[in-house]
This record gives sequence, C-alpha cells and structure tokens, in this order.
Amino acid sequence: MPLLGQASGGWLESSSALRILHVGVRNSTGVVTDDAFTQTNPPIVTAAATVSSNVDTTVLGVLSGSVAFTRPDDGPNAIGGPVTVAASGITALQATLVRPLGMFVNTAVGNAFENTPGPASGKNTYCSAQGTYASQLFETQALATAAAYTAGDALVYTTGMQLGASDNGYLAPMVDSAGADFTGGGFLEGTNSAVTGVTVVGVLKMPSDSEQPEIVFDQRI
Repeated sequence: MPLLGQASGGWLESSSALRILHVGVRNSTGVVTDDAFTQTNPPIVTAAATVSSNVDTTVLGVLSGSVAFTRPDDGPNAIGGPVTVAASGITALQATLVRPLGMFVNTAVGNAFENTPGPASGKNTYCSAQGTYASQLFETQALATAAAYTAGDALVYTTGMQLGASDNGYLAPMVDSAGADFTGGGFLEGTNSAVTGVTVVGVLKMPSDSEQPEIVFDQRI
C-alpha cells in the first residue's frame, strides 16, 4: 500500500536510500573510519545467494540506510560500517564493542553530480535518538541458516517485527516467518560471539510491497 499520513522530515525529496519522516537527531559526532569509504557492498557476507536485492554492489563505502557502528578498532570516537572478529587487526574485545548507533543518512562517497562532503570532512551524519524513517536498503535474503530460514531464503517482513543489524550492516528481522528467534542468523552482534543479545535498531511499521519499495520503521536507538 502507499505510504500515507504526515511527516516532519523529508517526505518527498531525497537522493538517499534513507528517507527521514520524523527525525530523531542528525548526529555528526565522530570521525568515520577509512574503510567507511572503501568497503565493498555487501562487506561481510558475500555469497551470491545471500546478497540483498536492494543493495547497489557497485558502490563503495557505507551506504545510506545502513547501520552506523562504533569502531573501537579504529580509535576513540570512530564510527563506520560492520567489522567482525575475522577482520584483520581487530581483537575479540574490540569486536564485542562494535555496537549500532543509528542509521547513516547518506552514502559515504556521495552521489553523482553532488558535492561530496563526506570524503572532504571525514564525517558522515547518522540518525540517532529514535525517529521514524523509510529505507530502501534492507536485507532481502537470509545470510545464515537459523530458525525456519536457510541461508539464501527470502526474508519475510511483518508489521511489529523488531529489526536488528545484519553482518553486512543492513536492517533485518529478528524473528523468522513463524515468529521464532532468528538472531543467530547472521546478525553482527551474534557473529561477534562474546556479545550477549542483539540490539533492537527499530520496530517495523510497514513492510515493502509492489507500491511501496521501502520499509518504514520507528528507530529504537
């Protein structure tokens, strides 16, 4: 169904995957990591069957609508995309401290024919402190086998589902299509195994369909 109602944010205008409906805080406190401009997409789980149909694999760096994480491996006050214990240079302790902060508003490298303030400033604004957003970027396939899903299966989104950050830093449902716990299925905090639990990034208000290509969610961080 089409998205109806009123919004205090950018209802129609946007060249980004993340559309601000009711903004929390546009947060630019923190310096983005070097790999925030160079990571491939998807960055962690790259098996062909698991790649989200909503991700532009030709663009480098963190993407609009992806999750911003703390990155203690890159120093204090660093934010960026996902990283796991398998990444070079990150310790097991640092991996447990890679935690979601919010959603990146813009793709780090910018868009064609636009100014590129991210590479120039070392900043990339993310939305924190809740708010309501619509996003065209989310996982469409299961990254790992867990609950009722096998890796590569199409994910089912239903209103009311809690959303967490996948290994690739994209939103994904925290339960399967039958309502069973799916947080063992390729969620970043579950992959970084010393972490207990997966942070609820948002609550789904509206799944995507043929008329509305975005998911709409209330952010919880």
